[in-house]
Amino acid sequence: MRRNGSRAIAAGACATALLTGASLLTQPATAASTQASAACGEGGYQAEAVLSGSTWTVRRGGSVVHTGTDMRAAMQAAVNSLTSGRTSKERVVVRGSGSMGAGSRVSLPSYTVLDVCGTINVTGSGSGDQAPVYARGVRDIEVQHLNVTGAPLYGIFLRNVQNVVLGQIDMRLSRGLGVRIDNRGDTSQWTRNVRIDSVYASGASSHAVETYGVDGLTVGTVTARDVGESGLLLNETINATVTKVDADGAGTGTGYAAFRMANRNGRVGSSYPTNIRVGEVIARGGGRGVFCVSESGGAVIDRVTISNTGNNAILVENCHNVNIAAQGGSVTGGGEIRLAARTEFANNSDITIQNLTVTNSAVTENPCGNNTTFRNITLVNSRQNIC
Repeated sequence: MRRNGSRAIAAGACATALLTGASLLTQPATAASTQASAACGEGGYQAEAVLSGSTWTVRRGGSVVHTGTDMRAAMQAAVNSLTSGRTSKERVVVRGSGSMGAGSRVSLPSYTVLDVCGTINVTGSGSGDQAPVYARGVRDIEVQHLNVTGAPLYGIFLRNVQNVVLGQIDMRLSRGLGVRIDNRGDTSQWTRNVRIDSVYASGASSHAVETYGVDGLTVGTVTARDVGESGLLLNETINATVTKVDADGAGTGTGYAAFRMANRNGRVGSSYPTNIRVGEVIARGGGRGVFCVSESGGAVIDRVTISNTGNNAILVENCHNVNIAAQGGSVTGGGEIRLAARTEFANNSDITIQNLTVTNSAVTENPCGNNTTFRNITLVNSRQNIC
């Protein structure tokens, strides 16, 4: 069924959906978190790891607590020197660059701020959930600056955490996944209140940024260059706001997308109130541009600029209450805009595709969804086959 005109979302349903994350998302920034936008290493700290020549020296206040040649050991010693059992944040500054094995990690306990003014180059091999920066089952942590090169399993791995700030993250990799934040250790508990200011990821063999089981997510910009899978992948994540996803060559030769929602992303209880808000998606080449799949939805994407994707420019498959190009956008070349469905899930419902200029491509809906709206679509050397 094709509809014209605007669609209203029940205010009560939306308000209910947003309650779980609203109080978290509106928390004021702490003094430590405001330093994420400052130059690396500025401001006060409780412990410092400094490289001079080939030797790392770790100081807590006026005391030297560690010396050695291993960057990972120095970073962990600095973290471990902070006040035991603390209930407010303490900060570690790392000054220098070095190497770390892919089978190792620096673990952050609760109430820890880490600022790395240098580059961690990850070498060798490993297995499991190893990452240069790792945290599990903790709260109130920050990574203000972090540069990673080489071949990590994950650049940052956070599981079952609360109140997280990632500031300026730069990962120029030869394999691995950039940032993974999930609740898969204890799925009865959401990972809550995550803020990511800026991630640049290139060369990863998997995603630039992936979440799973997060309630309350705020993302500034994810920039993905030639990553093997998605630029930003949200799984089973609710109450999320994303300013921009900018992907070039994300998921080339695959069905992954610059921006992908999967595994009931945006589903609150058994409904799909609008709770995923994305300002802009840019996709050049790669696999897909925007992909919504597997009972996901509750999403508005304001603007899209998608060109020359090898797979679908946009694919919406078994999703509900999704509004793409609410403010405008374009699809040029590459794969078509497609609304589709697998038989194992309910068909698409309440999908709006609008305000698009489609050039050298196509728009296809098959099978017909429930309450689908195509509005203000300008076709340039393109065909349309909709219900």
